[in-house]
Amino acid sequence: MRIASQKWGDIWIITCTIFGGILEFYVMHRLETNYKNEYKWLRYYEAELKMKKDERVNELEGSSKFI
Repeated sequence: MRIASQKWGDIWIITCTIFGGILEFYVMHRLETNYKNEYKWLRYYEAELKMKKDERVNELEGSSKFI
């Protein structure tokens, strides 16, 4: 026969392991979704900067032809 405190210790370890796994899954999911959103914003920003740079280059090329 097992001691009652040892039985509750085993139950406590199993319970904490299960809840720890659930918490870890939730945190990793949040980190992944936040990273993906940040990456989307960064790609949009870089595309916008490239478009502005191309417009400036085209303006400079167009104005230098008439000089």
